[in-house]
Amino acid sequence: MDRLIRGFDQVASFVGGVFIMIFDVGKSIPRLPRSLHLLVEQMMSMGVDSLPIVCLTSVFIGMVTTFQAHFQTQDYVPVVYVSMSVSKAIMIELGPIMTGLVVAGRVGSSIAAELGTMKVTEQIDALETLAIDPVGYLVMPRFVSGIIMLPVLVIISEAVAILGGLLVAVFGLGISLHTFLTGLRIHFLARELFGGLIKAFFFGGIIAIMGSYHGFEARGGAEGVGRATTRAVVSSSVLILISNYLIARLVFR
Repeated sequence: MDRLIRGFDQVASFVGGVFIMIFDVGKSIPRLPRSLHLLVEQMMSMGVDSLPIVCLTSVFIGMVTTFQAHFQTQDYVPVVYVSMSVSKAIMIELGPIMTGLVVAGRVGSSIAAELGTMKVTEQIDALETLAIDPVGYLVMPRFVSGIIMLPVLVIISEAVAILGGLLVAVFGLGISLHTFLTGLRIHFLARELFGGLIKAFFFGGIIAIMGSYHGFEARGGAEGVGRATTRAVVSSSVLILISNYLIARLVFR
């Protein structure tokens, strides 16, 4: 019973703390013009520096998706439907979800480690002593950068994944370039593209908030920073999967 009560208390504390941080970030957004240099710095870190790993994972996702789509449908439907299956799977699910999970692992852990180190070395306390709002100074630029850069990364990820699928289709499966591009064109729906970008918008916010929250909650030196980093990645990944389902239910009904 005691463990159940402690578990409920921890969940309530986590949910309350996250909502308070989101509220504080919202209050500090009007001060964004004074923090543009911090925003640009975070956009470079979250977006540009994540491009190599996002592109590498995306090209192989596109390649294996094309191979599997052809393998599963080759005796039942015309090959023009292979590119249709690939594009829909990538735009609706694989592009946003894989990019979100990759960035959660690379950027979410980095945010938690950086802010956690600042917390245990009392640098965040020093900011408060200097009358500088730590959430506005440290969290808000990361949050805005996340909701801007994740959709950009998803667009690039989807383009690279479809390119990878095209290469496998043309050079590995013998599907003509014209047939592959025709399948992409005649079955393209803007709603599916924008649905994936809506997911990316929320995923970016989740990654920034989870990394920042667990960094601010870090205790106990290097070991505590390690625990905060792990919790940031795990909580980001779980919330990305949950929100992916909820947004899909709303957008693709």
